[in-house]
Amino acid sequence: MSQAMASYAVDESRSRGRKFPEKRHPYRSEFERDRDRIIHCSAFRRLEGKTQVFSPGLDDYYRTRLTHSIEVSQIGRTIARELMLNETLTEAICLAHDLGHPPFGHAGEKVLNHLMEKFAGFEHNRQSLRIVDLLEHPYPDFAGLNLMYETRLGLGRHKSRYDQPDDKSFSQVNCSLEGQVTDAADRIAYNCHDLEDGMRAGIISQEQLKQVELFTAAKKQIHAEQIEDQTIRRTRTAKAIIDMLVSDCLDESKKAICAANIKTVDEVCGRGENLISLSAENEKRLTELENFLMENFYLHKSVIQAADKIKEWLSRLFEKFCNRPELMPGYFQRLISMQGLQRSVCDYIAGMTDRFCQKTLED
Repeated sequence: MSQAMASYAVDESRSRGRKFPEKRHPYRSEFERDRDRIIHCSAFRRLEGKTQVFSPGLDDYYRTRLTHSIEVSQIGRTIARELMLNETLTEAICLAHDLGHPPFGHAGEKVLNHLMEKFAGFEHNRQSLRIVDLLEHPYPDFAGLNLMYETRLGLGRHKSRYDQPDDKSFSQVNCSLEGQVTDAADRIAYNCHDLEDGMRAGIISQEQLKQVELFTAAKKQIHAEQIEDQTIRRTRTAKAIIDMLVSDCLDESKKAICAANIKTVDEVCGRGENLISLSAENEKRLTELENFLMENFYLHKSVIQAADKIKEWLSRLFEKFCNRPELMPGYFQRLISMQGLQRSVCDYIAGMTDRFCQKTLED
């Protein structure tokens, strides 16, 4: 039985469809096909080898870009279902939202953006669109995955505190509520799970977190003092924060949607502000956690100490392939005539996992 959806949810029957028309699948919806194409594409698989905060292989317990994307998808589906939105579209956008991340996380992105400064720069959200529109090529009749317009719009308009892409290829001011759910789910997931990983790594201590209101509220909710096992206490605290934020997001978003009196997807996309949001109180509390993580985790010396090495590694690779493009796979060599040498080299490097990047430097 299909899920009942609100009038402002994205309905496949009113979709703008695909750039290249395709015959309908006998038993899968169009957004299910999008989700499956994303899951089966090589860029999605390579997220397993890309840094979230810690480089993959350092410890099997830390998140990678792949596990983060799956966790975002789970949170997004929950919110979408409760708000009577298109759960499958939300899942597809969530799973694809980080496809464009280069090796070595935000440090790698910063280096590539600098190297591409004279060639329109590099930004991982724009790169996600390049991947699904051009760089993936599993079909004989067209480049890319030929995703539905609404899936692509969600990727093109994806934003966070650290990402503010301004893609000019879409006419809409905003994206659908399904895309906005992805923004909220991503923010909730990376803050809570980075907190958990930071504690696991011993970089963040319980003592430091005493002044972080979300953390203390979560500990109180789960009666943390009664949980002796440190791993269980840490995990349950992070999950309690997620539960508090998701519940608040649902309550506040329902109020915002009702107050806006929206009826259609076009009305949603025409509004500059997001209707999927947190209450003022929890927005303040989550911002406090974000500031704490920035100061005590992301900028910790053990996390950023590799920044200079990453700059050297990616700069060497960029120079190597610009000077000898014949060393790249044939598909990227063929892109040069259409995309330019530097952009094609950037596309190739951005798709590498951390380990493959280092291996390529050794060859």
